[in-house]
Amino acid sequence: MYKNFFKPIFDITSALIGLVLLFPIFFVVTVFLFFANDGKPFFFQLRPGKGGKIFKIIKFKTMNDRKDAQDNLLPDDQRLTKVGEFVRKTSLDEIPQLLNVIVGDMSIVGPRPLLTVLR
Repeated sequence: MYKNFFKPIFDITSALIGLVLLFPIFFVVTVFLFFANDGKPFFFQLRPGKGGKIFKIIKFKTMNDRKDAQDNLLPDDQRLTKVGEFVRKTSLDEIPQLLNVIVGDMSIVGPRPLLTVLR
């Protein structure tokens, strides 16, 4: 009963409260990253969820998409923006995951979704 009824209610309620309280920070970081990343403040990545179901995790995008002359992405340290560096150090890049919790892809308390394995 806890797993199927109380935990989802706790997760959604906690995520909604967190999103409301953190909305001013969410908004400011989104605006700064919008300008730092040429209009792309969010980063989406496929991750396995409960039962192996794949979902798109959302985070703040801390690196730009700059490429070299051969059209390859530059190394991470050259693409990390100043705003992105601050967002990572303060773990603000995790705030958008509250949206994943609200839609039921993740839980407030539980294992961290791992990266998917490409085959």
